[in-house]
Amino acid sequence: MKSLLTLLVALLPSLALAALNVGDVAPDFSTQATLGGKEFTYHLSVALKDGPVVLYFYPAAFTKGCTIEAHEFAEAMPKYQALGASVIGVSADPIGVLNKFSVSECQSKFPVASDANQAIMKAYDAVLLWKTGYASRTSYVVTPDGKIAYRYSDMNPDKHVENTLAAVRVWADGKK
Repeated sequence: MKSLLTLLVALLPSLALAALNVGDVAPDFSTQATLGGKEFTYHLSVALKDGPVVLYFYPAAFTKGCTIEAHEFAEAMPKYQALGASVIGVSADPIGVLNKFSVSECQSKFPVASDANQAIMKAYDAVLLWKTGYASRTSYVVTPDGKIAYRYSDMNPDKHVENTLAAVRVWADGKK
């Protein structure tokens, strides 16, 4: 037990250094996504040409917290759009599962993407530490210049929409 504790303490500094912070360059990515059950290839760099992107990671489609979060993002889409922002959700779920999730829980209002090999989750330090096959519930706001403007991690889905929307508003107000 003592050796496990020693190992965890030794790993903590490297885990903290891996986190993306405000001002860091957001890793670009392309992946398979779906919107309203229609599959396409999502490119972060292309989406950023139209405005900021709210990139949120969630553990698994059709689980209680992820369903709540998807509903809240869907309901808030007009507010994001009014600020020129888009939203994409990312999980390790296969695209077939996400096709259904995008219609029922995301209400065909924003895309969700499959990160089956977890490359995006790892690049964004969004792998769930105690269950590494899943994403942690982490949200980012990425500005059109490709920088992280906001990061929020909490397994409770309640504040992700409120907080990312506030961060997008701050960004939009700074552009005026």
